[in-house]
Amino acid sequence: MNLYPAHAAEALEFNKVCNLLKQKCRTDAARDAVDTIRFHTHIDHVKKNLLHTHEFKMILEGGDHFPNDFTRNVQKELKLLAVQGSVLDGEQLLTIQYLAFNTRDILVWFKKNNDLFPNLRSLSAGIIYEKQINDIIASVVDEHGNVKDTASAELLNIRTELAALRQKVRRTFEGVLRKLSKLGYLADIAEGFLNGRRVVAVLAENKRIVRGILHGESDSQRTVFIEPEETIELNNDAASLERAERKEVQRILADTTARLSHYQPQLDAYYQLSGTYDFIRARALFAIDMNGIMPILNPHPGINLVKAYHPLLYLNYKQAGKTIVPLDITLDRKDRILIISGPNAGGKTVSMKTVGLLQLMTQAGLLIPAAENSEIGIFKQLMIHIGDTQSIEHELSTYSAHLRDMKYFMDFANGKTLFFIDELGSGSDPNLGGAFAEAIVEELASKHAVGIITTHYLNLKVMAGKVQGIMNGAMAFDEARLEPLYQLTTGKPGSSYTFAIAQRSGLPYNVIERARKLTERGHFKLDKMLHHTEQQAVRLSEKEKELDILLKENKSLKKNYEELTDKENVRQQQDTLRLQNKIKKEELDYLRDTERKFKQIINDWRKTENKQEVIDSAEKVLFKKKQVQVNAAAAKKADKNYDILGGLPKTGDLVRNKTNHQVGTLKEVRDKRAIVLIGHMPFNVELEDWIVVKKKEKK
Repeated sequence: MNLYPAHAAEALEFNKVCNLLKQKCRTDAARDAVDTIRFHTHIDHVKKNLLHTHEFKMILEGGDHFPNDFTRNVQKELKLLAVQGSVLDGEQLLTIQYLAFNTRDILVWFKKNNDLFPNLRSLSAGIIYEKQINDIIASVVDEHGNVKDTASAELLNIRTELAALRQKVRRTFEGVLRKLSKLGYLADIAEGFLNGRRVVAVLAENKRIVRGILHGESDSQRTVFIEPEETIELNNDAASLERAERKEVQRILADTTARLSHYQPQLDAYYQLSGTYDFIRARALFAIDMNGIMPILNPHPGINLVKAYHPLLYLNYKQAGKTIVPLDITLDRKDRILIISGPNAGGKTVSMKTVGLLQLMTQAGLLIPAAENSEIGIFKQLMIHIGDTQSIEHELSTYSAHLRDMKYFMDFANGKTLFFIDELGSGSDPNLGGAFAEAIVEELASKHAVGIITTHYLNLKVMAGKVQGIMNGAMAFDEARLEPLYQLTTGKPGSSYTFAIAQRSGLPYNVIERARKLTERGHFKLDKMLHHTEQQAVRLSEKEKELDILLKENKSLKKNYEELTDKENVRQQQDTLRLQNKIKKEELDYLRDTERKFKQIINDWRKTENKQEVIDSAEKVLFKKKQVQVNAAAAKKADKNYDILGGLPKTGDLVRNKTNHQVGTLKEVRDKRAIVLIGHMPFNVELEDWIVVKKKEKK
């Protein structure tokens, strides 16, 4: 995106947003990314960056831990890996190992989460974890960055020999100490280290008696430090082995660095990936702080902000416990230019800056504090004229600088330009300045540029109804309390409230009244009309707030009613379950009694010769007499009204029960069972108990 002037982003306070982002970064790579942030003009790039931030915000709000925990700056180490003959020490190798582990953990995390965050995962699509990096480093250094004894056979031999020699030196030295102590030659401190050698502290008067190398004396010159003759040769041998150890360690580190240098491109990619995810994390944290969302993107220039906030103002108000007034504004092909009028300190410039800053944030991949149905178009240019642009170096007055900027606007503005002009035409004669301002607005409108202009000129307020693409907006003001409401209303111009603000400032009443009389009659009449219109809108807004409160109370009462209804439904369900349980118990008792009677019938069948009597008893058990009669009546009625067709039942057929002769409609077949509708009640039945019938035609 092209910005004019060069400090346009700073004038819209985007630099303050960047400072807040930097505070969220944990790596130098992420902070560098903030410094080089770009405003993309291709919708695919904008959407991709916004989705990265949105998905990371979802991870943070979901409470999951994204394993991007590497925060060290390893640019120096990576550059050394690319230089032939360079050597990384143990700690540097350990840092490289942590970087590789971090990349491994990220790749495993994405695999575990099954493409839940595809846009974030796409950033690591070309990254492959090289296990050999860890194997190379782990074979050489331990978890503290020290070269292992087993890094080479030569090093192991040297350290084994050195350990044995140091043990011998220690025993020899301790023997010398005991001997000198018995002779009373030692000072109070007994021993120490000088020049890397272990020495005995001897009283100065005995220094010629104790044989060895004198390494120094105390400040008081009462004590001298002597390396005993017995340990000199041993210490020399130990020093020689230590030199050999250092040489071998250096050789091992050089060899390890050379082996790792083959993986320098992969390690550089690991580092860049870590910084990228840290940068996205910072954007997501910032979005959470200001309650940011991902707006709907539109490839065409335009803005539709719903309940939007200035992010910096929102954070300040949030910290102070205040409530901020949201901004609703729409700029499209039909209404491209908004003329905002209203009192000074009423929020005109803040509203304009809010739109500009949110536009920059969106095209930089940052979520914005607004409602989710907000829509942002893509602009190729952003031009601003805000504040005092007087230039001492170029000998430009405020108005001259103003005209210079307007010339640039008119030369280069087009249908993909978003512009902001604060106090258009100020700094000159009101009549002439107003005329130039009107001509400039007409020119910008003819170029189809999209933008916001703040002004006090009445002629600009009037032209909004005449020139296509221009609309009015007003900042509300409460005259009763003499304070601005910081609320933008589009569709009508606003009064400057010159006299109300003068009264608020404490000017004498007679001065204010004199100014009223001196004011041009037509001018004052229009401003007064705007003044009354706005106050009516303020009163209407208060009534709407009262109505909103009543609607919320009604909604709360409705919710309580629904909760009571749900409780009543639950109670009825419980009563139904209790009744069903009671019926089931009665059925179970009946079945148990029937089972007992059948056992008796079977015994009677075996014993008696009168089989008919047993059959009659069984019939009484299975079919109560009354039920038999009922079934017989039902069968007679069914035979009268229906003809039996037989065959395989299909959905929609009339079917008749073979036992109780009830007739219903077959609604659904489920293997060997079916749903039959008898009247308005569905029943789950055995399909084999039913036969297909047809209703007889009436003669």
